[in-house]
Amino acid sequence: MDGWRERQGEAEGACPTGWLNGWTDGLTAAAVIMVLVVAAESVWGDEKSAFTCNTQQPGCNSVCYDHFFPISHVRLWALQLILVTTPALLVAMHVAYQQHQEKKLLVLTGHGDTKHLEEVKKHKMRISGSLWWTYICSVIFRLLFEAVFMYIFYMIYPGYQMIRLVKCEAYPCPNTVDCFISRPTEKTIFTVFMLATSGICIILNMAELVYLVVRACARRAQRDSNPTSGKSSLYGHKLSTEYKQNEINQLLTEQDGSLKDMLRRNPGLQEKSDRCSAC
Repeated sequence: MDGWRERQGEAEGACPTGWLNGWTDGLTAAAVIMVLVVAAESVWGDEKSAFTCNTQQPGCNSVCYDHFFPISHVRLWALQLILVTTPALLVAMHVAYQQHQEKKLLVLTGHGDTKHLEEVKKHKMRISGSLWWTYICSVIFRLLFEAVFMYIFYMIYPGYQMIRLVKCEAYPCPNTVDCFISRPTEKTIFTVFMLATSGICIILNMAELVYLVVRACARRAQRDSNPTSGKSSLYGHKLSTEYKQNEINQLLTEQDGSLKDMLRRNPGLQEKSDRCSAC
């Protein structure tokens, strides 16, 4: 659980604005959906056993149930939950990878103490470069998954309202039989709520996608209109890396200077080194 909170905190740090944390809001909605799935399990738990038809023909009940419910609502929502939350985990993994790279640079420059490493975990990373594309792809995939599952629901089930009585004439039923569904009102309420949640998630994902693209275009236009400021903005996020690289070069230079001083003080080492080079 602590590891999950750490990954969630890393991904939240990648977003510079509050409402831009759409994927964290999506995870919160996913947690609510998970609770609903657990609650809905009790509502749909007896859907097959309580699905009865007015016939004693063996196999008729099972065939009619499979015809009207090819996949359970609960299992469909559980699969949707898994696929919708997966892109958010990819963003968290990307953020964790970038922070790991920064920690490696700190260790190479001699700043790998606990204080500096904790600062890397706490500071917010700007969404730019490859991280921007990862975040955009995650929003697009969430949007597609939500839309696809709503379409699948529309294709499988006749509507959001759970009817009380269905007529089945599938083989091996002897004729058209009446089949009764248990708890239709409760199932209708859960279905409406889940579909409404999916619709809201689609709207939020679309708004977030538009916001990210418009903001990126605005920054690009600002850089084009003001080259000096644009250049500073373009390379601003690289200053930290360049600074660390300069520290690495300085460290290597100092080590090279220390080696030369050692050879100057001990000419014998220089002669041995020359002999080795000749060999």
